[in-house]
Amino acid sequence: MDVEIYLDKNVMENATLHYEKAKECRKKAEGIRRGIEDLKKKIEEEKNGIERKEIEQKKKEEKKVRVKEAMKKEWFEVFHWFFTSGGFLVIGGRDAKQNELVVSKRMEKEDLFFHADIQGASAVVMKTGRKIPAEQDKSEAAQFAACYSKAWNRGLGSVDVYCVEGSQVSKTAPSGEFVPKGGFMIYGKREWFRNMELKLVVAKENEKPLVFPANHLKKPKEFVEITPSGESKSSVAKKILKHLNLGGDSIDFLLSILP
Repeated sequence: MDVEIYLDKNVMENATLHYEKAKECRKKAEGIRRGIEDLKKKIEEEKNGIERKEIEQKKKEEKKVRVKEAMKKEWFEVFHWFFTSGGFLVIGGRDAKQNELVVSKRMEKEDLFFHADIQGASAVVMKTGRKIPAEQDKSEAAQFAACYSKAWNRGLGSVDVYCVEGSQVSKTAPSGEFVPKGGFMIYGKREWFRNMELKLVVAKENEKPLVFPANHLKKPKEFVEITPSGESKSSVAKKILKHLNLGGDSIDFLLSILP
């Protein structure tokens, strides 16, 4: 190692000068070392931050996939629908076109047909599978039919509902009469469900909202009861989404299944 000697200085002065230079070099080296450590730390933090963002993004994408999978529809989900406490599928038309479809394509003679006793209501059918439903099952279907009628929009508290067998429902009108689209003729005796309360339950199942009558025996732990309130449907839907902790992507779906 070469050491620079200053001839105009004595030995002690040269030693002191080199000692000070050495101290300065050590300080610079320490500063560089700390700078390298800080840089490594920042790089590690940036790396961790990127990894966290990637993990969060991955979780969001996985949640979207789960929601999309949950949103896949069974054939009956194009209608209003629910399963009774006894396991019977109940479907109802969303409009006149679907009422027509429910009656002409989805109803069999052994099924049960429900309709609110008011102009403008969903054609509701219970698929019996040739089994005899209990009175509780029929009562649930009747309340469902009551809620999906003009009685809800009019703010009524209750409405009468009748029930007949599928074989009693016809699209054929008596001579000289006309059955409009979504309409039907009822022949024979009707079973009546008087003063059915307009009240529904909205719950969350597989990350999507599900609607069923409030008199259903098998309620989930977390649900919201709704009745005609005069509020706009969108306002009610937003409150339900917040209460059930459902994503904003569910609002259009919820709006489509509310009365």
